[in-house]
Amino acid sequence: MNINQELLEKYNKKGPRYTSYPPATHFSENYDDKDFINSVINSNNENPQNVSVYIHIPFCPQICHFCGCTTESGFTKPFLERYVDALIKEIEFVSQYVNDDRKLTQIHWGGGTPNAISLKYIERVTDKIKECFDLSDEYEMAIECSPAHLDFKHVELLKNFGFNRISLGIQDFDNKVLDAINRRRPKHSIDKIIKKIRDEGFTGTNIDLVYGLPLQTVDNFNKTIDKAIELNTDRIVTFSYAHVPSILPRQKILENIGFPSAEEKAKMYENAYKKFTEAGYVAIGMDHFCRPNDEFYLALKNNQLHRNFQGYCTTKTTGQVYGFGASSISQLFSAYSQNVKNAAQYIKKINEKNTAIFRGYKLNKKEKIIRDVINSIMCNYYVDFKEISERFDTDSKNIKEILNFDHEKFKDFLDLNLMRIKNDTVSISHDARLFIRNIAMEFDPLLNNKIGTYSKTI
Repeated sequence: MNINQELLEKYNKKGPRYTSYPPATHFSENYDDKDFINSVINSNNENPQNVSVYIHIPFCPQICHFCGCTTESGFTKPFLERYVDALIKEIEFVSQYVNDDRKLTQIHWGGGTPNAISLKYIERVTDKIKECFDLSDEYEMAIECSPAHLDFKHVELLKNFGFNRISLGIQDFDNKVLDAINRRRPKHSIDKIIKKIRDEGFTGTNIDLVYGLPLQTVDNFNKTIDKAIELNTDRIVTFSYAHVPSILPRQKILENIGFPSAEEKAKMYENAYKKFTEAGYVAIGMDHFCRPNDEFYLALKNNQLHRNFQGYCTTKTTGQVYGFGASSISQLFSAYSQNVKNAAQYIKKINEKNTAIFRGYKLNKKEKIIRDVINSIMCNYYVDFKEISERFDTDSKNIKEILNFDHEKFKDFLDLNLMRIKNDTVSISHDARLFIRNIAMEFDPLLNNKIGTYSKTI
């Protein structure tokens, strides 16, 4: 993978990450609880038919300065119990509008720090999910865990509750970097944690790394990459740090330390790509690496890789996402909705009316088409306009008109053979991975509206 320095300087600008389309910056507070229930009811007759559930635990004993998640600290045991009670009430209420014949294929716990709460609460919620939804025989239940709060006994309990994948938020193996971002160090060595997860029979283990953090250098991040390879996990994720202090004021403290340059960040990513692929991993999307026998890679080869707020998935197993908890986002075929972000307000709204919506968005047909195109570009580095036109009962010409499609927009990438346009298909080289958000932006007519604040693409 070779990074073009001229393109790096030109395209290192702010833009959406496209975990949804339209991005969450377009969500409106005019969308309310009644709209949400109607959207859930309508989702029963839309695709995908599978159900995905997201559980948000917005609590951290200690909040990292770099973190972009919705989280709170200083919670008490009675408050946490009220939060879990509200979660269960919300699950019971919303699930009654989801058809019983739909299969639950994915459950994802995020935060915050889900494993920092008592596991008896996790058991209560997972039991309620199993009671309210029909689990597929091949379901995946994953939880994001901080190694700072993970004991070996916790791994055993999570397996007993039905979890089959654990994602460890490592960020960096350099303690100086962890201290700089106010992140607690692991409770046990990562090697022993990974071994315990394997011994308990989990089918999947991820580790998450972040590049672009204060005190990271190309050299010391190389050591983190090497350590990640030694662990031999199923998947490795390398997130680019997104600095948006205007939205997340806590990030501003990191400016006193300073960040790697765009060139250094690009080199970190280039080195990670080179080292991981040489170690037998294959690149997925813009920041994931997995083994060649992983379902993600098999989906990628067939242009069937998908993506939502929770991360990558396959079109075979993905479901419409029903989010529960403060700040959680539901991603249905025709609408997005987000709960209130403050945990106390969430509890109050759930106890009053069973739902806690504060904003959302209803998609029209054109936006659904654009979403499919951008999703295919971001996940599969490929799009077939004819295939999408058949899905939406239209033609390729109309698809291109909706996108304002113009070869000239991609001249830089076409001239360098980083991108190919042939008839109704677009394919993108792996050497353009670092610029995939920039390429996706050229398929997005809404960018002209200049709504929202975004991080830089590199």
